[in-house]
Amino acid sequence: MTVFTEQKDHRIKKEGAMPTKFMYRISIGIRGALAGALLVLAACGGGGGGGSTPAPPVVVEPPPAPSGPDFSDVDASFQAFIDGRADFDGISYVLVDADGIIHQEVFGDHTEDTIVLLASTSKVPAVMTLMALQEDANVEFSISEPVSTYLPYDGPYADRTVEQMVSNTSGIPGLRLLPAYGSPTGPTIEDFNHLCQYSAQPIFEFEACGQTLVQNELPTSQAAGSVYDYGGSQWQIAGVTASTVANATWNQLVDQYLGTPCGLEVFTFGNPWESPTSFTGSVDSLAGTANPNIEGGAITNMADYAKLLQVHLNGGFCGDTQVLSEDAIASMQVDRGGVVATNATPYGMGWWIRSDNPGVFTDPGAFGAVSFIDVNRGIGGYMAIDEYGDAADSGAPSGFFIGQAIPAVQAAWDAAQ
Repeated sequence: MTVFTEQKDHRIKKEGAMPTKFMYRISIGIRGALAGALLVLAACGGGGGGGSTPAPPVVVEPPPAPSGPDFSDVDASFQAFIDGRADFDGISYVLVDADGIIHQEVFGDHTEDTIVLLASTSKVPAVMTLMALQEDANVEFSISEPVSTYLPYDGPYADRTVEQMVSNTSGIPGLRLLPAYGSPTGPTIEDFNHLCQYSAQPIFEFEACGQTLVQNELPTSQAAGSVYDYGGSQWQIAGVTASTVANATWNQLVDQYLGTPCGLEVFTFGNPWESPTSFTGSVDSLAGTANPNIEGGAITNMADYAKLLQVHLNGGFCGDTQVLSEDAIASMQVDRGGVVATNATPYGMGWWIRSDNPGVFTDPGAFGAVSFIDVNRGIGGYMAIDEYGDAADSGAPSGFFIGQAIPAVQAAWDAAQ
């Protein structure tokens, strides 16, 4: 088992390995010791015992090790952001490369163990789970096949694929149509209609809700592959299809393909949407784990999400276990949303493609959390926020992180190269 040790603001190194810097220091030390020994021998053996004092050995000091990127300006920008906001009490962030955490900092009332609701920052891990299921040799599942291939029922949306659903191109109306999804007060299950996916009430069962979504067509539905329409029922159908194929709950799949191999301590899915403010930061306070919301129901701490981001930077590995192939990781970054005829928007599967910042992919959430990877620099990061009430401007943290913090991280990284 590989053991990691962490030093603040330095990258995490594997114990027991022989890094290039360490080997260089050994080489310098050996050459210095040999030079000193030769000087001593020359002094002792020459001059026929003239009585002169031997010269001291020459000590060659190795050059100081590079300190790595200086993220102090990034830290200062976070501190300024939280100091200037009365609607947020804390914020935190973590940066990673392929080897592990390279920097993390907390502000306000946050700690390194703070657990937050992710909202749509759940989307990338959801797609990771689906891709891992597809790559499981023991399961017959393809994101490119219509979900009717796997579901024991038919319906207006059964001809769409999981790939279309998690790229928001299935033609199933997304969150823009949320007010028309159903009645939030019922009174019957049928009246709730597509809103069943956002409820933690025990009357709603995960797979039964999925069947409701497949079989009840929404107004303004479009042909598959013709339009980009973000979020909503298409994501829930994708998750229900995966659970049906594997004969497992959604959280069992997440734990099998991500939680166990990556050693995740907290990460799981629930359904907090009826009352987000009821979440206290404790795993036990997460509602709706029996009917998890696929697109926006996950919770995490910084360490767990950092491990998930590393997978996208190191070829698909958690420790010694490859949880995703490099092809699967690359496929998530391929633009599918930007090539449709209507409302074309650069989007892969789970990742927004930042056309204004080449090589950068982001996954922002409605409560303010954001994750990103920069494939050109081989780094990534995650920002946590935990204010869920209506008084908080949830768009402010993600706007700050994407517009200011990420460019500052990139500048610090480039300056150290």
